[in-house]
Amino acid sequence: MKNKIFLLIAVVAMTMQVAAQSWIWYPGDLDIWMGNKINNLRTERGSFYPAFWRADSHEQTVEYVKTVELAEAEDMEIKAEGQYGIKIDNHGYVFGMPERFTVPKGKHTLHIAVHNKEKVPVLWLRGKTVVSDTTWTVTNYAVPVKADTWTEADGNATFATSQQLPSAYHLSVTPVEPIRESKEGKELFAEWQREGIGYLQLNGVKGNGHVCIYYGESPDEARDKKYSYLRDEVAFTTDSITDLSTLTISRRTGNNYQLACSRAMRYALVECKGNVSVESITLQSEMKDVAWRGSFECSDTLLNRIWQVGAYTLHLTDREVMIEGIKRDRWIWSGDAIQSYLMNYYAFFDTPVVKRTIWALRGKDPVQQHINTILDYTFFWFNSIYDYYLYTGDKDFVRQIYPRMVSLMEYVQGRLNSRGMVEGRHGDWVFVDWSPRNMSKDGELAFEQLVYLRSLQTMQQCAELVENTGDAARYERQAKQLSKLIIPTFWNAGKGAMMHHTKGGQLPDEVTRYANIFAVLYNMLDESQRQSVLTNVLQNDSVMEITTPYMRFYELEALCALGQQKQVMDEMRSYWGGMLAQGATTFWETYDPKEGYPERLAMYGNRYGKSLCHAWGASPIYLLGKYYLGVCPTKPGYAEWECRPCLGDLKWMKGDVPTPHGNIHIEMTRKQITIDSKGCGPGKLIIGQKEVMVNPDQRIVVSLRSLHLR
Repeated sequence: MKNKIFLLIAVVAMTMQVAAQSWIWYPGDLDIWMGNKINNLRTERGSFYPAFWRADSHEQTVEYVKTVELAEAEDMEIKAEGQYGIKIDNHGYVFGMPERFTVPKGKHTLHIAVHNKEKVPVLWLRGKTVVSDTTWTVTNYAVPVKADTWTEADGNATFATSQQLPSAYHLSVTPVEPIRESKEGKELFAEWQREGIGYLQLNGVKGNGHVCIYYGESPDEARDKKYSYLRDEVAFTTDSITDLSTLTISRRTGNNYQLACSRAMRYALVECKGNVSVESITLQSEMKDVAWRGSFECSDTLLNRIWQVGAYTLHLTDREVMIEGIKRDRWIWSGDAIQSYLMNYYAFFDTPVVKRTIWALRGKDPVQQHINTILDYTFFWFNSIYDYYLYTGDKDFVRQIYPRMVSLMEYVQGRLNSRGMVEGRHGDWVFVDWSPRNMSKDGELAFEQLVYLRSLQTMQQCAELVENTGDAARYERQAKQLSKLIIPTFWNAGKGAMMHHTKGGQLPDEVTRYANIFAVLYNMLDESQRQSVLTNVLQNDSVMEITTPYMRFYELEALCALGQQKQVMDEMRSYWGGMLAQGATTFWETYDPKEGYPERLAMYGNRYGKSLCHAWGASPIYLLGKYYLGVCPTKPGYAEWECRPCLGDLKWMKGDVPTPHGNIHIEMTRKQITIDSKGCGPGKLIIGQKEVMVNPDQRIVVSLRSLHLR
């Protein structure tokens, strides 16, 4: 009987081990490689437009190592992307690159070296009891680390079989037909119901000649052959088809042709030259299979539309990595990404894409420039890591990324001024925001000191997580020193506000919203100062307004933190509702109600330069989830959480907030609140000064009149 139990346990253990089978690689390498692919998809009027920051490469040669103890000799099946060599113990490499090899009985150490310059040198191995998984050690012949992989949560990219090559990963494609098509002469014009991204398919192609395609987020852009931002051209001959944007040549075997590059579009103009003709077009929509776990619905149909359009905007930009917009850059920007992560925690809880984007942004050592070359974007990168840990509780990722956090912080601290503050140096882009009027970016900006301070605090917290007490003490000391400088340097009691910057030891008479917003969010002010900022800055029309959804995100969050949910709800209706009133089906990079059409399409000196599907435009998702449904974690991974619901002027609202363990469902009317936290840890409902405990897996109904459970 004991032998049977032992055999059963052994079979189960072996099954569990085989179930963990996956392609493996050096940590972060597939993410960096994938990020490079994404960052090099940008074109402008058919010309390649590369990202202007340093692109790091994956490790070209890595060695995979595992010590095994086998009860009997074991036959191994092996696959790799690249050249590989197999060594068992120290007996020399096995001849050639065999697809199978045998490991003798006993204790042995496997060394498998893989080289690939073009793609990530990944490994797949399967034996009876030994498989490739994250228990393997991988080294670039420097410091050994644990191998990395993607899990089932990584958007259908499990890579469990030898046929699922990591380099071949792609998003799902679904055909979407236009809602309208019209022909005039040799031109075909099409319109889709809403903005999308994917591959245009030309249907019923006949004859020979060139087909030119002009894409647009607006009808004007698609019809403007000279200035349309995105365009393609395909040459059809009797024997072949040449995609002139990629110089891809294929045999002509049918009447339908799908272009090689995905494009953003809501409109498309197809122009035929020569005797070629196109019957119709289809958008092969390319989107990630991701569940909309979060939700929001209320008595105001406009707010419902804002949430839905925001979630759709975010879905379009949640791809292999988080990108900022689907038309123009398609790049990974750190400042955009940190907001996308926060919205994502309330919409999809697609946490693997957060890790991939963080890896892709960071790249490799040595550090030679700020992330995206932008001073503030480096600090947002640090801060996104603790946000990730707070929402997910994933310590393993923090342990993986921590060494690169340290080396990036060393770069930052090597560029501080004599007072220990950050300033823009040669080669740095001090961004802050796209502002409607010029503002100084010289000297010590209060905003930059605040986001740097939060980065030091993040470093302290992460050092504690990885149990590096020396680092934790050092970062804590540095954070306290900087914290003591910020308010005395920048607070102006007469103006009741944080001043914008110092220059040459002086404090110029300039107040902007940015530092004041972050001083509120980072709890740098006492209560009287907070109220002063509310009155003198955030509700003061004479202080330069913010016109980008990017900084509106933080401005409205600061207002919510100051208890101004009614004002924020009105601003959401006005600002995001204003875009919807102008026909938006996704939210824009910037919006100024004073701009007319088509002037509002212009940006960067390009008449169609503005992105009309921009991730940072989706911020109501985060605001409605955190400050109206009112849910946020108070301990990492929602080990504990709180709910501070705010109905504002609504009659009712309901929604779901995703967590690692399940959804927290909230319903609120003028009379009662219902919370269902099935699968979640203990929580706390806070209404005014009253608190009600929510036990794990509990459904409670709270009367607002009596504030008693029933």
